[in-house]
Amino acid sequence: MTSDNNPTVRGRRLGAELRRLRMDSGMTGTQVAARLLISQAKVSHMETGRRAVSPRDVRDLCRLYGVTDQHVVDSLTALARESGRQGWWHSYGDIPHSVYVDLEADAASIHAFEPMVIPGLLQTPAYAAAVIEETIPLVTVGQAAARLKVRLRRQHRIYDPTPRLRLWVVLDESALRRVVGSREIMREQLEHLHALSTEPHITVQVLPHTAGAHPGLSGQFCLLRFPDSPKAVVYLERFTSGLCLERPVDVQQYSRLYAHLQTQALSPDPTRHLITETIKLYPS
Repeated sequence: MTSDNNPTVRGRRLGAELRRLRMDSGMTGTQVAARLLISQAKVSHMETGRRAVSPRDVRDLCRLYGVTDQHVVDSLTALARESGRQGWWHSYGDIPHSVYVDLEADAASIHAFEPMVIPGLLQTPAYAAAVIEETIPLVTVGQAAARLKVRLRRQHRIYDPTPRLRLWVVLDESALRRVVGSREIMREQLEHLHALSTEPHITVQVLPHTAGAHPGLSGQFCLLRFPDSPKAVVYLERFTSGLCLERPVDVQQYSRLYAHLQTQALSPDPTRHLITETIKLYPS
């Protein structure tokens, strides 16, 4: 379990690959440290992403582990270079949930469950501004403006075809009916949601109130998967920070939970019909 002040996504991915290569070679961290004349703590920190790994470190470790596939060496070296770079969002100052933004920027697919509001990637500017202003007590004008800019820039992921993000969202019906900002803002938001739900890389399902109690009542979560990696990450958003769950048992349990929610939710066409009917509650 990690929190929002932990290593970058690329650093963790690189560390996990280095750990896998070490274990495949049959070497212990102590043996690696002795052979490379470094501390065992450095080996451990490189494998957990808590210490920057240089391209030279990668080459030395690959040579030690007997990695002969140059493609693997080059990929890990490139990941080492990228892991030291800060994401674009850092220019906006101290943004909450920056670890999630990092995850989102690298993800190939996201499966999200939202019980209360429309997800950030699918929000209109007016709805996003209202969510920020109405849910964060004592937020300053400057802080609200910075968070809005970050949220809207994040949405580039769903419009950029290279690489195309696969987004699957299950919403509780409450998110459609809760008036955020104003009725006019809600109408615009639901029309926007309906339009995006017709995109081939975006799937939206609504879990109707008639479904009764369900496992999603425990709260919002996202399952993120990444290119060239079999590992997934679960992200749980909280008020000031969030939690990343990376243990296989946690990922498996949340994957099953999401599959259960998908089964209980309306399929995409009935979902669009429900959205259309809900729009009528907010006449122009």
